[in-house]
Amino acid sequence: MKLKKDFYLRENVVQIAKDLLGKILITKINGKLTSGIIVETEAYNGIYDKACHAYGGRKTERNKIMYERGGISYVYFCYGMHYLFNVITNKKYIPDAVLIRAILPYDGKEYVFDRISEKSMNKGILNGPGKVTKALGIDKSLNAISLLGNILWITDENISIDENKIQACPRIGVDYAGEDALLPYRFITTLDIKKD
Repeated sequence: MKLKKDFYLRENVVQIAKDLLGKILITKINGKLTSGIIVETEAYNGIYDKACHAYGGRKTERNKIMYERGGISYVYFCYGMHYLFNVITNKKYIPDAVLIRAILPYDGKEYVFDRISEKSMNKGILNGPGKVTKALGIDKSLNAISLLGNILWITDENISIDENKIQACPRIGVDYAGEDALLPYRFITTLDIKKD
């Protein structure tokens, strides 16, 4: 079942990041449906979070989409190499977001492998936000689109994850954020998840 708008409009971005574990991220591009089980996320707590693009109320051409209502995509180019996909959360004008860092391929594996130039699935092959977007065909053209549509969306397929197998730890690559770099806003689950 596709996640409803209310899921994204909640105020606690850290809880949303945790709740996204086990959900299915799906794209349908040029008739090719691909998806992956979300197994790693990072929360970015808007204007209060020194690691967030919108810290202190910063608003630029790149990050302005963060100030829209939750339930849309935020895709940006990072390090001149990779597109990164984020889920915008919370109400309009509150720039919270969740970065999707890793997935376990689910549907359309043949397309996924073709996009990432791999012949078979290696454990952890999609353990990085740049690999996630490449595998699912997400690029800048999918920035600022609704996650309630039929191009890019997230579903709940009742995959249960053992709470004891969720690790909360600091985010990656945000050393510039000082003490905020140490916040346990990154969530990881092991891949031995079961479908109910």
